[in-house]
Amino acid sequence: MKIVDAAVFVTCPGRNFVTLKITTDEGVTGLGDATLNGREQAVVTYLREHVVPLLIGTDPHRIEDTWQPLYRGAYWRRGPVTMAAIAAVDVALWDIKAKVANLPLYQLLGGASRDRVRTYGHANGRDIPELLDSVRARQAEGYQASRVQTGVPGLEKVYGVHTGEVIAANATRLDQRALPVVEDWDTPAYLRHLPTVLEAVRNEFGPELPLLHDAHHRLTPLQAAKLGKDIERYELFWLEDCTPAENQQAFRVVRQHTTTPLAVGEVFNTVFDYQTLVSAQLIDYVRSAVTHFGGVSPLRKLFDFADQHQIKSGIHGPEDISPVGMAAAIHLDLAVHNFGIQEYSGHTDATNEVFRHAYTFTDGHLHPGEAPGIGVEYDEELGAAHPYVPAYLPVNRLADGTVHDW
Repeated sequence: MKIVDAAVFVTCPGRNFVTLKITTDEGVTGLGDATLNGREQAVVTYLREHVVPLLIGTDPHRIEDTWQPLYRGAYWRRGPVTMAAIAAVDVALWDIKAKVANLPLYQLLGGASRDRVRTYGHANGRDIPELLDSVRARQAEGYQASRVQTGVPGLEKVYGVHTGEVIAANATRLDQRALPVVEDWDTPAYLRHLPTVLEAVRNEFGPELPLLHDAHHRLTPLQAAKLGKDIERYELFWLEDCTPAENQQAFRVVRQHTTTPLAVGEVFNTVFDYQTLVSAQLIDYVRSAVTHFGGVSPLRKLFDFADQHQIKSGIHGPEDISPVGMAAAIHLDLAVHNFGIQEYSGHTDATNEVFRHAYTFTDGHLHPGEAPGIGVEYDEELGAAHPYVPAYLPVNRLADGTVHDW
């Protein structure tokens, strides 16, 4: 069996998605997700100009032997564009291999370690009453765990609080150019407000509801340590991205001061970003996505490394991971022993029509289904009816205009 074609598709059925489709001489196809939110076209070019020519004529079954030249052979290793492109190839090849075996992907990863995959949804509100309504809405949809985000008094636009617009329609327009939305931030106000938010949620829903919160890289190590200590009594499932983790040593300060569980890694793209965090047991959950970490192959290796240090998985699963990337994540979730929880935001109806998938969501849990491969089909004609829409992720500024971490 040989690869005879590799095509890249871009579609925007509410969000921009980049999909790689690999075709073999026996007519077997595989899909991979190469979406990099806000920088989609950079990955498209990388795939078309640099990666696809290397795939034609190669054996699709040699997944590891394809992955390594794409990573090592470029010399310029790592980085989100490179790793998203490699991820698309890796997942597409696993899709092909599982289809040839006539098995769902999780069976090739060792079979199921559990019956279903638990998830958490996103609950948010401009104020506490609106947040409580959002938690109720997630529960009505079946979610049994919620990430809670709320507005901060005095701030107009805050991460995690939205009114439901898709990202492609959420950019500021100027002469047909998409410009980033500007959000605002005040760390002391946030640190004062968050404990009152968690207290209100606990008072309303009790101690048994798993609660998660995302600080989104906003805090210094000392601020993160203080926050973790201040909210211990609310027993979060995890506090996510409490401080920028490029400085892995910073988590020693946080860990020394709080027993609040810590989750990190959605912006990481190789195991090297985790080395100190995992080996020193400075975190409790690794958060990378299949789509941004080079695929199923390296993420499985990361989970095995984390398992040696009693650290669990918590794969990143926002709306900008396509159903292809989500399906690959669910297969991995079902197979690995040290699974923790899966973020699941769902997709628009239009997205689910473009990406028909076998995975299901029932009672707050996902299952990848039993279709051979990853269980996703891409409708090229319908995808073409939703052309790419230029859009950026937001930027964040303090009251004096200083750019802050978004």
